[in-house]
Amino acid sequence: MKVLWLVSITIPAAADACGLQAKEIGGGWLSGALGGMTAAPDAPAITVASVDARAETLTVCSKNGVSFALVPTGSVENFSALLKKIAPDLVHIWGTEYAAARTIQQAAQAAGIPVLVGIQGVMVDCALHLNDGVPARLLHSCAAQHLIDRHVPGGLLDVNQARFDTLAQSEAAVLANARHVTGRTSFDRSAVQKLAPQASYYPCNETLRPEFYTPPVWHPRTFGEAPVLLLSQGNYPLKNLHTVLKALPAVLAQYPGAVLRVAGWPPLDKGPLLRPVIDWMFPYQTWCKQLIRRLGLADHVQYTGPLDAAAMRQAYLDADLFLLPSYSENSPNSLGEAMLLGLPCVASAAGGIPDMLQSGVQGMLYGAAGDDAALSAAILQVLALPDHGTALGTAAQIRARVTHDAAKNTAQMIEIYRKVLQREGTL
Repeated sequence: MKVLWLVSITIPAAADACGLQAKEIGGGWLSGALGGMTAAPDAPAITVASVDARAETLTVCSKNGVSFALVPTGSVENFSALLKKIAPDLVHIWGTEYAAARTIQQAAQAAGIPVLVGIQGVMVDCALHLNDGVPARLLHSCAAQHLIDRHVPGGLLDVNQARFDTLAQSEAAVLANARHVTGRTSFDRSAVQKLAPQASYYPCNETLRPEFYTPPVWHPRTFGEAPVLLLSQGNYPLKNLHTVLKALPAVLAQYPGAVLRVAGWPPLDKGPLLRPVIDWMFPYQTWCKQLIRRLGLADHVQYTGPLDAAAMRQAYLDADLFLLPSYSENSPNSLGEAMLLGLPCVASAAGGIPDMLQSGVQGMLYGAAGDDAALSAAILQVLALPDHGTALGTAAQIRARVTHDAAKNTAQMIEIYRKVLQREGTL
């Protein structure tokens, strides 16, 4: 069996095989999935393809028994040439929202090759809740801002909303033409039933980055009045840094030395001359800075800068509590990673999160994502436990090791490949 994967980024193994520099931190779960697949004794032959403008022509490289394909543009012609060269029995599209997903789907269907579509986020829900909780005055930008943004991209919320709306439309187009879809949660299954009622749905959990399966794991520490809270991202409203900031004063009232660490860049600052323009072009970051000032949080919020897998793992181990207050998630990898390490977690009950942990047993869920009082109450409830959440973290780890078991998930995906080919009459 030969399977062609289409992924949205050029993963490090592909860049290495083809002599390119890895472009970004991210996509580690794809590397985890690939590692699990190549370790399986009955694994199909995998080719991992991505669109990468650094490849002037269709490029296929191999390393360690895996083939990688770089496609210069996401055109039907390029993907048709790729399919002809690889001649796969099945195309597995990882993610629904990027434009290349629909293009390779069209090319594969035209060539009579079965396609399996893998849900990652549910973009229609992300687009719906992208800017929840943000003041209306920040949601509209003017012609001058758009002009600047075309030359030096900023963080304009209406521009980002338009981008997410386009991603949601791309997702809808892919699912409308899908015959086979794989997902992980009751949340994404419900979305598939609405957007792809004609498709067969195959459940399969996700394998995460390999760094999170090995010791050491999290251990509680005596934090006294200074617990460390960790948020994995805060760059756009969907991830809900603003509600965490609003919840923090109630936490500080009981733990005056508490610190919130945010993985990622702090708000951009190029000095006093450019500061007004930057603040104008990054309204969400500017509003969060204002919240920090107004609430007296300057000494309690730390940005780590972007973290690779090893540094992110250490950030989990150095924290006392992981926070995931997002307005929309399907099966967030950050939550899975924290659970694998045994770190106690507080999360909103949004999207597919309740499928990942049971509140009060493997972590703590709170209701509406934007309810800062409910968030602070959940944080304080875990911090006040005699064991500081150790039992919750241990139970979470046990569950996550089942959910994210690489060998089990790989075997399940291989079985899904066989079922798709059988139903299509090609196996």
